[in-house]
Amino acid sequence: MWLRVHTLPTLLGAVRPGCRELLCLLVITVTVGPGASGVCPTACICATDIVSCTNKNLSKVPGNLFRLIKRLDLSYNRIGLLDSEWIPVSFAKLNTLIIRHNNISSISTGSFSTTPNLKCLDLSSNKLKTVKNAVFQELKVLEVLLLYNNYISYLDPSAFGGLSQLQKLYLSGNFLTQFPMDLYVGRFKLAELMFLDVSYNRIPSMPMHHINLVPGKQLRGIYLHGNPFVCDCSLYSLLVFWYRRHFSSVMDFKNDYTCRLWSDSRHSRQVLLLQDSFMNCSDSIINGSFRALGFIHEAQVGERLIVHCDSKTGNGNTDFIWVGPDNRLLEPDKEMENFHVFHNGSLVIESPRFEDAGVYSCIAMNRQRLLNETVDVTINVSNFTVSRSHAHETFNTAFTTLAACVASIVLVLLYLYLTPCPCKCKTKRPKNMLHQSNAHSSILSPGPASDACADERKAGAGKRVVFLEPLKDTAAGQNGKVRLFPSEAVIAEGILKSTRGKSDSDSVNSVFSDTPFVAST
Repeated sequence: MWLRVHTLPTLLGAVRPGCRELLCLLVITVTVGPGASGVCPTACICATDIVSCTNKNLSKVPGNLFRLIKRLDLSYNRIGLLDSEWIPVSFAKLNTLIIRHNNISSISTGSFSTTPNLKCLDLSSNKLKTVKNAVFQELKVLEVLLLYNNYISYLDPSAFGGLSQLQKLYLSGNFLTQFPMDLYVGRFKLAELMFLDVSYNRIPSMPMHHINLVPGKQLRGIYLHGNPFVCDCSLYSLLVFWYRRHFSSVMDFKNDYTCRLWSDSRHSRQVLLLQDSFMNCSDSIINGSFRALGFIHEAQVGERLIVHCDSKTGNGNTDFIWVGPDNRLLEPDKEMENFHVFHNGSLVIESPRFEDAGVYSCIAMNRQRLLNETVDVTINVSNFTVSRSHAHETFNTAFTTLAACVASIVLVLLYLYLTPCPCKCKTKRPKNMLHQSNAHSSILSPGPASDACADERKAGAGKRVVFLEPLKDTAAGQNGKVRLFPSEAVIAEGILKSTRGKSDSDSVNSVFSDTPFVAST
């Protein structure tokens, strides 16, 4: 053994000079080779796979960084322009890149071709004014993009094209004047975008007619506070609806939602949007917005209704359970009268009844993320056929009443203007004075003393009616009959023979005449 130990150093000593040169060459090759690792530039601070090169007056990424880093911070430098050469080497494992506060004013296509596996990109606090074309198209797995505190006033619809995995987008503190609706609808929509921060921009109003196209799981992640909104009941109803659904975007920033109320053309004041007496907006407007957003569903008796569970936790690892108005559990793969729940969370009511109306709650439980969420949906059930029948009956009744009123008015007009007047002018004879006697007379409607033309329309005007009263000293044997005056036979015959004037109405008794009746003594 000693011989072997002694021989080994001798052999090594014979070749020692060549080994030293070989080791030196190997070290140099490893240091400058393309797969170099463990080298940290003097301008940076390195900690295993994390590198920080902040505030070092850099204009591009150092080329001697080792390629296996996962996080690179280049904040507070002077990069200025992002082109295809600002990152000279490829970083295949880089997932977080921070380049805020670098006076970046432009981004060229292909700027991120050497960092294809980025999941988080921070471009905040720079000088970007527009985001054009698909400048982020190489970032297929990007999940978080920070563009807040820039000068962005325009977003091209295709600017984020290809970011199919993007979940969070921060656009706060820019100059946007329109809500970026293209992120949710159209060709370049981002299906996985669950968080959008457009707070503190210059957005005066929301596209209320298109906001209902945004799925509920994406809707709850929209942050709008701090914008100079113009006071409007539609916007108020939208925010109240979000508040009632406990959206954190409204619950956490309730006092930051304000709007401008103009008193005249020159003066305005800021008022809180989420206040009970806001502009006296009626509940009907709010409920109408709920219905427009799809959370109030109208069902017809006997017609199949499908209601989707708009939950942000919905994916392949999510279980759904519905709770009916009577607290009955509605679960998938279970027979429940005319209810059926699918595994994707949709509730089907095969034949809705009036008693099926009410508030239904969808509970989504995500097994992977250990999250659960409850979504409330109101279902109203009505009978369209009955409603139409009642409406038809109401119309018939109203039409009949109107026709009867018109007919009555026509008849009245015919009576007033088409009925001939039987009155004729005639000279009244002088009236004799009635002598006082035991018979008391009652004079009805006395006429004028002088002769005149009778213009009155009533045929019986100017008549004198005489009533004969029985005498108090009725003789016995007359059976209670009225005892007339001594010449009663002559007087009675005169009354019966007297003729009625032509001007008398047919309704007047024939015993009355224009000649006054005078009782003799």
